[in-house]
Amino acid sequence: MKASTTYDSTRESLQKLLDWISNGQIQLPDFQRGWIWDDEHIRSLLASLSLSYPIGAVMLLETGNPQVRLAPRTVEGVSLAQPVSPDLLILDGQQRLTSLFQALFMQAPVKTRDSRKTPIRRYYYIDIAKAMSNNGDREDAIVALPEDRIVRNFRGETVQDFSTPQKEYEAGMFPLNRVFSGSGWRREHNRFWNHHPDKVKLFDDFEEEIIKRFEQYLLPIITLKKETPKVAVCQVFEKVNTGGVPLTVFELLTATFAADGFNLRNDWDARAREMKKVPVLRGIDSTEFLQAVTLLTSYQRKQADPKAAITCKRKDVLALTLADYKSHADTATEAFKKAARLLHTQRIFSDRDLPYNTQLIPLAAILAVLGDKADNDAARGKIIRWYWCGVFGELYGGTTETRFARDLPEVLASVDGGGDPSTMVDANFAQSRLRGMRTRNSAAYKGLSVLLLRDGGKDLRTGEPVDTQVYFDEAVDIHHIFPSNYCKSLTVEQLGLDKLGVGRSAIDCIINKTPLSAGTNRMIGGNPPSIYLDRIQKKFGTAPERMDEILASHLIDPKAIRADDFISFFRAREQALLTRIEQAMGKPVVRDVVPGKTLELQEEDVDQTDPDASIEEP
Repeated sequence: MKASTTYDSTRESLQKLLDWISNGQIQLPDFQRGWIWDDEHIRSLLASLSLSYPIGAVMLLETGNPQVRLAPRTVEGVSLAQPVSPDLLILDGQQRLTSLFQALFMQAPVKTRDSRKTPIRRYYYIDIAKAMSNNGDREDAIVALPEDRIVRNFRGETVQDFSTPQKEYEAGMFPLNRVFSGSGWRREHNRFWNHHPDKVKLFDDFEEEIIKRFEQYLLPIITLKKETPKVAVCQVFEKVNTGGVPLTVFELLTATFAADGFNLRNDWDARAREMKKVPVLRGIDSTEFLQAVTLLTSYQRKQADPKAAITCKRKDVLALTLADYKSHADTATEAFKKAARLLHTQRIFSDRDLPYNTQLIPLAAILAVLGDKADNDAARGKIIRWYWCGVFGELYGGTTETRFARDLPEVLASVDGGGDPSTMVDANFAQSRLRGMRTRNSAAYKGLSVLLLRDGGKDLRTGEPVDTQVYFDEAVDIHHIFPSNYCKSLTVEQLGLDKLGVGRSAIDCIINKTPLSAGTNRMIGGNPPSIYLDRIQKKFGTAPERMDEILASHLIDPKAIRADDFISFFRAREQALLTRIEQAMGKPVVRDVVPGKTLELQEEDVDQTDPDASIEEP
């Protein structure tokens, strides 16, 4: 039995395609944003057509599938007296078809950009003599003229004037927006030259060699049948639309909801503006918000039908109805804000220090379902433990939709007295991992930094605990304890790295870093700890005993650091940090480092947002 396909492949006349665009039979789905090709691209495209060179296939989608209802809009430049329901939507080829429609069909100037991306308006012509020359470059024959069709020099003086048909005839400049309706232009051109045989023959040859290439040009067309599922439309578009704006599920839902008269983009923009007032939520994007809405929608369905699945995979997000969205969008918005407030209690004040943006999705869904119950001490404690297991287990960095779907019911059950969620069970942390964390690329790196603040880490200079105001006012960030420049001035043996069993990379790992204010870091400079601690104590009148308390709040051994004893400091702090992680996760970590064995650590990718990744302390 012959298998059915979801698409047809054929070739269609360019002129017919542009005609269908002009009368609205072909339109764009609303997720296709406006796109302007620059002048150079348009001229190159026109030159290729004039030579019958291939310009790539176009992909269209048949309308009429009730499961893929997309709001259409006309191609830029199309003017219809009445709205028309299209037969086909452009999935791939928007830039080419829009540019060709405007350059070849419109009688108005084409909106484009110059090489500096400055918006300009241009008419496109072809120089007949250059096009017919055997030695000419066809792209040189394609000419873009200003809106008034007058070429001027830098002083504003007219160099060439093609502003009337007679001046076009005289210069032999054929307007490409007459390429499919050139008989009148040809007649007046011949009359202008009194039917001079040479001029008539030149144009006849031009018509045969150039114009007919446009008239006879066949464009490869792939048409997705109307039976194509919505998720397949989205996936196909992502595969083929490498030159345009990547399609997300949000874009496709925007077009779907627009068919019901609802502007999803405007609704999301308003919610995004509100959420971005909270620094922790600045990184939440439209797709992540829709995933949270989908989790809540599927959870509600499961309450009514135990056989239903809790999910937020792409196909399930695409299956959201407008009623689903309206039912849960406000709840999700408030849940994200509540999640941010919970993270503030953990001293996560900014999206820059957020270990995982993605973990906010299940967290928001959990808080939405729990409501006021989430404020109970016991419930909050379990949620926080689940959160830190996800961070230090580094479980939210890959494909996470399946984990989200497990998190929601499992954390809810745990709050009600059930067992540990799988995220807690799956989470593991090893001592060697601690030594390998050196940049913000690691969620655990950021997590440990804020954990130190949560558990009382005070600023060395001011002695203040770090709250929201101090965090932003004092520009708190992660900095070296034994400054990098100081460590570089010493040998491996002087630092004791050979006895410790680590390479020089240990200098930049999280064990030798802690959150400090920008002012404190400037005072530290590149000095050994014994010097900068003495400097801070004298300048601010801090008693040594008080400074020891502040150091201990960062899990720093005062005796070792005052003696500039890196090896003792490193060993003591490593064990203290591991204990702190165990307390946050509620489970033991793996002590897997072999004493005395050198461990050269694999380099992590450098994150340029991390000042310690590229800038040494002054």
